Amino acid sequence: MADDPPAPDDVAEGRTFTHTRTFTPADVEQFVEVSGDENPHHVEPDDEGRLVVHGLLTGTLPTKIGGDLGYVARELNYAFHRPVRTGEAVTCEMTVTAVEERADGRRVRTEYVCRDEAGETVLTGDSDGVIFDEG
Repeated sequence: MADDPPAPDDVAEGRTFTHTRTFTPADVEQFVEVSGDENPHHVEPDDEGRLVVHGLLTGTLPTKIGGDLGYVARELNYAFHRPVRTGEAVTCEMTVTAVEERADGRRVRTEYVCRDEAGETVLTGDSDGVIFDEG
């Protein structure tokens, strides 16, 4: 299922945006290479051939939505609730909780929750940032 990318003009208090992704072993392997985090559960598959996805890799779900919006995060807070494994679809819902007009754009605050296929919460958090006016 492809998500329609949101646009900066779509940002309004109470608006929720979603993005779904299924992480692959190749995604985890690339993150191991970039991060240097070779914790065994990230590099040794379980009995079903799955790897545990790094928490910060899961944390890219809300940043993907923010990137679509042109959102520059100034602060990101994450709470990790359950592990995510490769092959599981994870859906992130990011809700705009406040919008404040500024001379150069808008200050935007968000909250997000990511859930696995079973509907279990795997990650929650919030952010504070800016969408700058173009030009």
